[in-house]
Amino acid sequence: MTITSMPQPTLPAQPEEPLAEDVILGVDTHKDVHVAAVITVLGALLAHQQFPATAAGYHQLLAWARSFGALRRAGVECTGSYGAALTRFLSRESVQVIEVNQPDRALRR
Repeated sequence: MTITSMPQPTLPAQPEEPLAEDVILGVDTHKDVHVAAVITVLGALLAHQQFPATAAGYHQLLAWARSFGALRRAGVECTGSYGAALTRFLSRESVQVIEVNQPDRALRR
């Protein structure tokens, strides 16, 4: 009878860089500038900044937001008007866009 040793399990290789945490982008859209905020999935504010409402501004906004972690979702106000172009851009960049309703100004007064 031949005795063989048991195979030794191998541990999965550890990634060289830790995986980025998910972050969420929120954008308040306006005619000339968009004001963006990045939060954690628990709702802690990481940063906010404004960007021009232009194609170049959209690229800057996305790069800025992704610098905080893995960006998969964004809440965008006025996706049918001022936020329409930004919504299309984010969708093309594989970011799920969730429409945020603009608050009723009459109720806020």
